[in-house]
Amino acid sequence: MDSKTFAIITDIHSNISSLEKAMSIINEKNNIDQILCLGDCFALGPEPEATLRKLKDISDCIFIRGNHDRYLIEKLWEDELPSLEGMDPYDPICQAIVKNEKWTADLLGEEGREFCKKMKIAHREIVGNTLIEFTHAWYKRDDKPPSVTEALNWRNRIIESNPNIEQVVFVHGHVHVPRHQIVENLTILCQGATGLPFDRDQRGAVAFLTIEGNHITWEVDRYDYDKETTTQQLEKRKPPFYTNLKNTIKFASIRNDL
Repeated sequence: MDSKTFAIITDIHSNISSLEKAMSIINEKNNIDQILCLGDCFALGPEPEATLRKLKDISDCIFIRGNHDRYLIEKLWEDELPSLEGMDPYDPICQAIVKNEKWTADLLGEEGREFCKKMKIAHREIVGNTLIEFTHAWYKRDDKPPSVTEALNWRNRIIESNPNIEQVVFVHGHVHVPRHQIVENLTILCQGATGLPFDRDQRGAVAFLTIEGNHITWEVDRYDYDKETTTQQLEKRKPPFYTNLKNTIKFASIRNDL
C-alpha cells in the first residue's frame, strides 16, 4: 500500500462530550483507513463509564495504552506511597489525582480494567517507504515522549534494520499540547488532546495523518464541544480533583488549585 489515512484521538480523559464530537467529525469523512486512540482514555474526567461504552462501539480502532490507563491496571492507589509522573507523593495535588484514579477504577470495574489490558504499547505501520510509529509517549516509557536526540537515535536504528525505509513518522499523545517537528527525514507529531487540552485553546482535537508516496499530510481539527455539560457533570459527580479539572477545562491549562 502506497497511501493510507489515519484518524487519531488521544487523551480523552473521560470527557464524553468531546469524544462524541471527535467521532462525529471522523465519521463524516469517507477516506479514513484506520482509527487510532493513543491512550489516557480514562481518569480525571466525569464520565468514565460512558467513555468506555463509546470507545467499545468504535469499529476496528487500535487502542494504545496511556499512563493513566496503566494506573488503572496496576491499581496505583494500593502502593505504599503512590506517585505519578515524578510527583511528590505527599503533594496534595498528587494525592487528589491518585484518589481520582481509584474513583475512576471503581466505576469502570473489571470491564474497564480488561479493556485497558488489551491495549497495545505501540503500533507500527509501513506505508510505501515511510514507517509510522504510534505510541502514547514512547515504547520505552509512557509518561515522557522522546527528546529530539532520543528520537533521532531511534530513527537511526529503525533505518539500519529496515534499509527500504526512507522516512520515519513518530506520532504521540500524552503532553496535551501540539507538536510538529521535522528533523531531516524524521517527523514528530502530536495533535494536543481530544479531551483535556493544555495549550490555552479550549477546543478539542482530532487529527488526520495521510501518507501518500513520500508526502506526509498532517491535519488537526480543533473543534468546539459542549464544555458546559462536561463542567456540570464534574460538579454533579464531584470526583476527587474536580475543582481543579473544572478550571483546567475552562482555561485549557494545568491548574493546581484544588
